[in-house]
Formats: sequence, C-alpha cells, structure tokens
Amino acid sequence: MYFLYSFLMGLAALLTSPYWLIQGLRHGKYLSNLGQRLGFSILGLEKLSAQHPGAIWIHAVSVGEALSGVTLARRLKDSYPQRPLVVSTTTLTGYALAKERMPFADAVIFFPLDWAFSVRRVLNAVKPAIVIILETEIWPNFLRESARRNIPVLFVSGRISDRSFARWQSYLGAFGFYLKPLLKSALNSAATFLMQSQQDADRIRTLGAPPEKVTVSGNLKYDLELPAPTPLANWLEEECARRGRSPLIVAGSVVATEEPLALLVFGVVQGDFPKALLVLAPRKPERFSFAAEFIEESHRKFVRRSELSLPGPGISSTASNGLNTIPDDVTVLLLDSIGELASLYRLADGVFVGGSLVESGGHNILEPAAFGKVPVFGPSMENFAAMAARFVESKAAIQVESPEDAGVEMIHLLKDPEKMQRMGGTARQLVESSRGALDRALATIAKQLSGPAR
Repeated sequence: MYFLYSFLMGLAALLTSPYWLIQGLRHGKYLSNLGQRLGFSILGLEKLSAQHPGAIWIHAVSVGEALSGVTLARRLKDSYPQRPLVVSTTTLTGYALAKERMPFADAVIFFPLDWAFSVRRVLNAVKPAIVIILETEIWPNFLRESARRNIPVLFVSGRISDRSFARWQSYLGAFGFYLKPLLKSALNSAATFLMQSQQDADRIRTLGAPPEKVTVSGNLKYDLELPAPTPLANWLEEECARRGRSPLIVAGSVVATEEPLALLVFGVVQGDFPKALLVLAPRKPERFSFAAEFIEESHRKFVRRSELSLPGPGISSTASNGLNTIPDDVTVLLLDSIGELASLYRLADGVFVGGSLVESGGHNILEPAAFGKVPVFGPSMENFAAMAARFVESKAAIQVESPEDAGVEMIHLLKDPEKMQRMGGTARQLVESSRGALDRALATIAKQLSGPAR
C-alpha cells in the first residue's frame, strides 16, 4: 500500500519535473531547497539534536499557517527552553516569514518530500519528541515513519475546506478501494486531531481518523499576537500625516491576476478621495514584478517598498535607492517585501483582503479585524467560509461581488466614521471573544510531552 503510494509520488514527480525545473529557473523556487527536502543539507541539525535531544517540531505549510503559529511557537519555547524548537514550511514565502517572525526558533527548515528515505533522514536529524502540524497536511509516509519511532504527531487548528473535502470525496469515489485504507492507516498513525469546528471534526473522521482521537478545539488564528510597529509602519504613518495623504487603503495578500482588480477598487475610492494612497501587497514574491507592470499599465506612479531608505526583511538601507518620501504624484506603494503587511493594517482607513475577487479561496481576515478595521473581500472565501460568514452576519465585515462594489463600500465607510468605528469595534470583539484554542493546544501538547521517553 505505501510502496504503491511512493511509486506514484515518484512517477508524478518525474512527469512534472519539466514544470518544476522551469519554475525553479524562472523564479528561483524549488531547486534551492530540493536537497533539504530530500533529507540532505539539514543545516547542522544533527549536531543540535545530539547536544539537545527531544526537539519540538512545528510544521506550518505557508504564510497563513506560519502567522497563526507564531504565538504557539513562542509559548512552547518559553515553556520548554531546554528543547530545540524546529519550524518547517513548504513554501519560500512561508520560510521567509518564519525566519522573520520566529527568530527564537533554533532552526527553520523545509518539510521533507513524502518519500520514506527523505522522511527518515530528516527525522534522524531533528530527533523530535513531538511534531505539531498546523491545520491539515496529510503525508502518509511522514505519519507512518513518525509512528514507527513513537513520535506523536498532533494536528492543531485542523481544518478541511469545502474545496478540499470535495476533492477528497472525488478521489475516494474514484480510487476508494486503494485510497480509503491508505488514508485510514495514515490518520491512525497520528496522536491527536484538534480541529477548528464540528464540521472539520466530522470531515476528518469521514476521511478515516479514529473518532476517539478527534476533538473540536477552535481556530488558532484567533489567538494571534498583534505585530509590533515596524520601521516601515512608523515611517508611513508620519509620511501620510506630513503630506496629507488620506485615506490609506491597504490591499493585502493579493494573488495572481487579482492585482488589476485591486487597482480598480482603489480607482473607485480615488474618485471621491483624490489624495488617497494605496499599499498593494502581493501574496507571493514572484508576483512583485507583475504587480509593478499592472500599476504601470494603469498609468499610476508608484514606489517600491525596496526603494525606500528603511531597513526591513531582506532589505538594507544601504542597498536601497535611498527614497525617504512619497512624492505627491505617487498613488501606490508596492509592498515588495515579506513580513511587513500585518503591521500596516493598524494604519489603514480601508482594507481589502485579497484572494477573494478571483477563484482562490480567500485569505485570513483576522489581522485587520484584530486592529479594529473592517475587512472588505470578494465572493471567493471558500477557505475561510465559516469565519467570513460569521463576520458578515455580525456586521463586522463586508462581502462584495465585484471590485467596483468594494470601492463603493469603502467610500460609504470612509464617509460614515461612526459606522466604520462601530463595525471595526465589532470585528475586534469577535477576535477577542474567540480566543482559547492556543491554551487548549498547549495543554494537549504538555500531556504528550509528559508521557514516557518524551
């Protein structure tokens, strides 16, 4: 069963290798971390684990999971300072964010590809006492090899979106004779599933998780820590006040082909507020240059964040072009950096949450909400359906069908400060009242670590 799975994984990798090679050469993706994902070049982890065995390993696949795991990681490091803390990600953006937001981690690595030999090499290097997977990435070989070594794997803040569940159902319908026992075996290898909602719990049980291992624990994203002001945030606040730039619109986590739609949202706002300034934040670094092209095509002048004489993630003031002001004819600040978006939500007068005006599934609305801002987003919020519905029903967020509608709704809010303050206060209260998943996760982790040979 596992042999066939590994064979199919290898065949898929072989057939898609031209695509990965082209992407690696064009965007610097995949190839740079391939050796590590195969279990080689583990950055001296063998020495670390030999000196301090019993590591805590947190896996956060990408940016969203990494952000939700920051507070959990910090609390675990504070509670178990003698244990190495290892954080893994799958994407380059997740890796960069983990390095930036979790400097207290002893190591940040890329998660191994799910072949037995690569999983074994990484487990040998890390020597974890426990593995914590944020949300729900199911890797059969990893779960099996961890169980063979009596390493408990905990799924924390687990969720299965409508889209993912429909895909699993489709696979099971076509290949259930093979896939169903494989999934059941893999999920039985995990120690605990702390799921976000009852629906998520029901779905993981349907896929084969043992019912006695599944509990509803809440969404870890609600326990986020508000980021401290960054040099960019402090400078931008002063710059907007000094030059009378208002309102400040932040379009965060904008995905591929959504950049012109975000610019259209801003264009509608500009019709009533000609001194408005847009911060456009693409979700992935490979979109920075495309976003710049779209801004140029819209005949707007813009400044790249990397051109400012301010230090930041991957940016030094000496390497920049030395800009220290936003000229009056510039209407867009292109945030071509990773890790600085969250702190800018505090300054925003209007917030558009990306990944929602195209069929991408949406992104997390909690960061702007925690700052008391009103998230505005499009129709595609499948990955955050329950959260989005809760905020809209509570009049703490606005969902629209088009970029024009988004711009009009922002104008209504900007012209009605009392309504904006009321909705923003409700958004903040929803975040505060939903905390608690963090403490439940910490209690479960503590029980696992207090067991034999932990």
